[in-house]
Amino acid sequence: MVDSNLVLNGQTIAYTLYAIVIILLMAWFSYNITRPGKAGVLSNRLFAILVIFLAVLGVSLHIATSMTIPWVPIDLNRGDITPDKTFEITVADHQFHFPEEKMVARVGEIVLFDVKSEDLTYGFGIFRTDKSMVCQMQVVPGHRNDLMWRFEKPGLYTVRSTEYSGPKGHQMIVKDVLEITE
Repeated sequence: MVDSNLVLNGQTIAYTLYAIVIILLMAWFSYNITRPGKAGVLSNRLFAILVIFLAVLGVSLHIATSMTIPWVPIDLNRGDITPDKTFEITVADHQFHFPEEKMVARVGEIVLFDVKSEDLTYGFGIFRTDKSMVCQMQVVPGHRNDLMWRFEKPGLYTVRSTEYSGPKGHQMIVKDVLEITE
């Protein structure tokens, strides 16, 4: 599984270049149709070709990047995957209740976080020490809320709520509660 930071950076570059191409083509088109005495320079055929080019480029970019998103392979094959570790977590009264003081898994293991809310809608996000997010999900009471993930880097991870759940929600941060070892 590719690290989500790498995917974010790669997709940022790819989609930025795509947006620049669109903006340049729009500027070129606008310039050519607004020049005095040159309003009929671009034909309908050329315009259609440009639109088709942009559509093909956009769809190709989406297809090329779709399988680089880290959770896609796990979600697509979820029925065939047995997690190596399962952590059952409950959330109530703006508090996470973990199965143990520190949840431990190994690099490469598939971990299932089975999170149940007993009162409100919360978020469940896993964050690196630099405060960038690894993954997250919404935790809705009365529904199945689980997140399957494969960690590729060892380290300590923080869990925090990523959903507004009232004025106390911003305090829902548990530092270094997840440890991924070699």
